[in-house]
Amino acid sequence: MNIEEFFSELDGYFQRNELDKVDPFLTGSLERAKEAEDYASYIAIGNEMIGFYRSVSMFQKAFDIAEDVLLLMEELQLENTEHFATALVNTATAYRAAGKTEQAYRYYQQALQIYSRLLPEGDYRFAGLYNNMSILLEQMGENEEAIALLQKALDIVRKLAESEAEQATTLTNLALLYFKMNREKEAGEALREALELFEKNGNSQETDAHYSAALAGVGEAYYRMGDYENSLASYKKALDEVKKHFGENESYAVLCENCAAVCDCLQDLGAAEEYRKRAQRIYEQIRV
Repeated sequence: MNIEEFFSELDGYFQRNELDKVDPFLTGSLERAKEAEDYASYIAIGNEMIGFYRSVSMFQKAFDIAEDVLLLMEELQLENTEHFATALVNTATAYRAAGKTEQAYRYYQQALQIYSRLLPEGDYRFAGLYNNMSILLEQMGENEEAIALLQKALDIVRKLAESEAEQATTLTNLALLYFKMNREKEAGEALREALELFEKNGNSQETDAHYSAALAGVGEAYYRMGDYENSLASYKKALDEVKKHFGENESYAVLCENCAAVCDCLQDLGAAEEYRKRAQRIYEQIRV
């Protein structure tokens, strides 16, 4: 299998927003790699499937393919490689998104141990891992530890060329944590820098999947300041970005709930009810 052709075709589906074609394409490609005993391609495709199923909230499918990929890599004696660590990170992130914090933490820690043995300090892959681990630690109520990891991640990505999106994403995560801890000044500073970085290249942020996180952060910031109109506008933009990149997944439903809360504050009860109904419909679909 030509793995470059696989990624090119997959990217095309995402660029054309043909999300309905992604699942059958991934499944068919995985089966062809299996039949050809092309294990390298099988692992690469499997990793893509973990991320895709997580992004569209099809968590059980993500868990199943993750277990399959990790078992195969162990059989191939790849468990002490950076590729295995990457698969662990993808697996952990799927469990984290599903709210299974204990499993996620175990996989992240295993990945960190492998990275620490194999990669030089400051490698860009540490930054991605620290960002993901910080989100998990926040979910576990370990906010100070989460901030420390985000700061370590930011130190790494600031030294990388053309890393504006990575810096902005990390700063957005920091801002949201600062808001949560009532550190408003630090939150505002981090968020302003994040938006400047996202907007640095004109309209390029419109095609960046991470931009929705920044927009959601802005929405929360305006909400906390009592500027409900700008809050709703930011949340609506975040909804558009999430739908464009991932469809109506769990993150989309959460944003609908946020929009509903803002509409309550604006005394637009009809719109609030519509957003809540939309969120409920999505939750019912993805949790079947």
